[in-house]
Amino acid sequence: MTNLEMEILLKLGISAVFGLVIGLERELKRKPVGLKTSLVICIVSCLLTIVSIESAYRFPNSGQVKISMDPMRLAAQIVSGIGFLGAGVILRRENDSISGLTTAAIIWGAAGIGIAVGAGFYLDALAGVSLLIISVELIPFIMKLIGPRQLREKEIMLQLNIKEKNHIDEVVTFLLEMKYKIRRIRIKDIDNGDHLVQIFINVDFHNKTTDIYNVVSGLSGVQKVEIDSIS
Repeated sequence: MTNLEMEILLKLGISAVFGLVIGLERELKRKPVGLKTSLVICIVSCLLTIVSIESAYRFPNSGQVKISMDPMRLAAQIVSGIGFLGAGVILRRENDSISGLTTAAIIWGAAGIGIAVGAGFYLDALAGVSLLIISVELIPFIMKLIGPRQLREKEIMLQLNIKEKNHIDEVVTFLLEMKYKIRRIRIKDIDNGDHLVQIFINVDFHNKTTDIYNVVSGLSGVQKVEIDSIS
């Protein structure tokens, strides 16, 4: 086995380890892009980068054929092409919230890590993986503890079936008394005469969703409750 082949195997091995670290973070959070996807992205990005670099020096100009290759041509296509995978995990839910942006960004980051390893920037790739994990795990936790109030809140969607109109005002007044910040309200009349009320509120992240459900479901006039923790 030549030194070049050993170096290529080393790069692929390192990219697999880094892909494993990134994939485990997503897998532990039960995200759609998990361990296998991150491994494939990181390893293949590394492999394509190696092929792109080595091809530029292995096929010099010969005979009548003039070959001119950019060592990073394939790597440049990885950056743009990975966007198709990222777009596939971004979802718009029924409550108009967007989910999957962090996962899409991590897909892009995994490809970047693979490119860095394939180009031989091992220390830079290690620093990138470390900062990526710190950014998605440690920093949000710290911000929830010491950051501004807005960063220590989570958004919750309440969908209520209410019989009488006057009970809608009572629910809104109660939520304000509980120091919940009301973001927006939607009210829709239902065919049976009831009112479908959607209320988006911001609450402290310490507040349990089940506690809010128990309190709201016991309010006068509330016949049915559906609650969804958005963030």
